[in-house]
Amino acid sequence: MTKPAPGAAVVTGAAGGLGRAIAAALHADGWQVLLTDLDAGAVADAAAPLGGWSRPLDVRDEDACAAVAAEAAGRGGLGLWVNNAGILVTGPSWEHDAATRRRMVEVNTLGAMNGTLAALAVMRARGHGHVVNVVSLAGLVAAPGETVYAASKHALIAFSIGTLADLRLAGHRGVHVSCLCPDGIWTPMLHGRLDDANAAASFTGTLLSPERVARRAARLARRPRPVVSVPRWRGAQVRLLDALPGAAVRLAPLILAAGRAGQRRQRRRAGAGPR
Repeated sequence: MTKPAPGAAVVTGAAGGLGRAIAAALHADGWQVLLTDLDAGAVADAAAPLGGWSRPLDVRDEDACAAVAAEAAGRGGLGLWVNNAGILVTGPSWEHDAATRRRMVEVNTLGAMNGTLAALAVMRARGHGHVVNVVSLAGLVAAPGETVYAASKHALIAFSIGTLADLRLAGHRGVHVSCLCPDGIWTPMLHGRLDDANAAASFTGTLLSPERVARRAARLARRPRPVVSVPRWRGAQVRLLDALPGAAVRLAPLILAAGRAGQRRQRRRAGAGPR
């Protein structure tokens, strides 16, 4: 028995890295995927083998997000929106200027809010749909050296879970919001950070491939859950640290030392050629 086509899915930040891998995994699952990114040429190239449907999108533009949602709704119905676009700037919070702090919050938090609300405007009217927000483990625990990034992701997870609760209170049982919280992923976001001591928190676990996280995103699209960490044990570990903030602060030097060791291991792997 052939399962019915699930409809249209939108993926932001889909020109490369995790976003491109998620788009490919969803396409393999039968979704018509609209790939979006700031870089119109790169996202068109990424979309070519997946049906060729792409649009340039700055997630900070609320009206542009609404236009993308309307376009997707007109092609089989908007069933899924994945907010993947994000930026990382490392360093102590006091070293970032106001423009840098604002940009991270505008893209990572407000941009995902724009996408979520644009999608929900369509999904609430239809009575079903699913928004997946890519949060990262930094949304579950304070990450030294990535403080403003983590703050933007903490805000996103609070927004996501609160919005899901609001949907249920309003009687919307068929509309879902999920948070996907992966460990560090070996994508261009981290490729240039092997010598960045401030990025050590992203290397404290085993680096994930974008394809592994994308497969989990596709499963999450099929079976919604409020929060999913990848791998699961790392989610439990960082939640424990988050529950014991005093201990987390005291352990920070050891945690970051482990991260720097992870950077050295990854540098050796990267120097050895393709994995």
